[in-house]
Amino acid sequence: MSRTDRPGWRRGGYLTVSLEAVRIGILGGTGPAGNALAARLASVGFEVVIGSRSKYRAMEARDTLLQRWHGRELTIGAGDNEMASDTDVVVVATPWDAAAATAESVSQQLRGKVVISMANALAKVGREFQPLVPPRGSVAASVQAALPQSQVAAALHHVPAKELGDLDGPIESDVLICSDHPSATSTTIDIVGKIPNIRPLDAGELSNAAPIEAFAAVLLQLNVKYRTRVAVRFTGLET
Repeated sequence: MSRTDRPGWRRGGYLTVSLEAVRIGILGGTGPAGNALAARLASVGFEVVIGSRSKYRAMEARDTLLQRWHGRELTIGAGDNEMASDTDVVVVATPWDAAAATAESVSQQLRGKVVISMANALAKVGREFQPLVPPRGSVAASVQAALPQSQVAAALHHVPAKELGDLDGPIESDVLICSDHPSATSTTIDIVGKIPNIRPLDAGELSNAAPIEAFAAVLLQLNVKYRTRVAVRFTGLET
């Protein structure tokens, strides 16, 4: 994404924005993952808008974050999902089975925008986590099908939410990013790369979201087995 792009300018029918001026909306921002991401992105200088079906829940989540991190300069707004979609880049952080429907409900606001899907389709069966297969193979593919006029990227599936939201501590992880739209991949890489100690990696086309999402079950199983929170790091890459 060129840093000289002007907000609102369309290239090939899609909106481009300057990274310095980007506003990021988070649908499902009241949940653990979305709330943690809101805090982390705001801590590195982004203006974030927490979204929810209820604007009052979003406002409560925003106020809790600002109170927890009192003294930090966090720019966080709040509103319903429609308000959160009135931003430059939007993250879908709802539970996996609500992701496509939530995105479709604000499809007009998301037209032409980069939309980041971060949900994993998982179920806990007994003591084990098992990956589920959404109708289109992955949550991200289902979101893309619901938003044919948007550029969907899959990202942030393997980052532990608790560590992501703890601004007093560093978080070290590689983040696999895939999309059928090169500009969505580059935009997501630029945003994720602003977070210290996180390395964004281009993982190819959106079809790769299926194994990426499914691998989250393995990480959760390791967390249970070893009573920790693991993150992914790849060796042999020079970036």
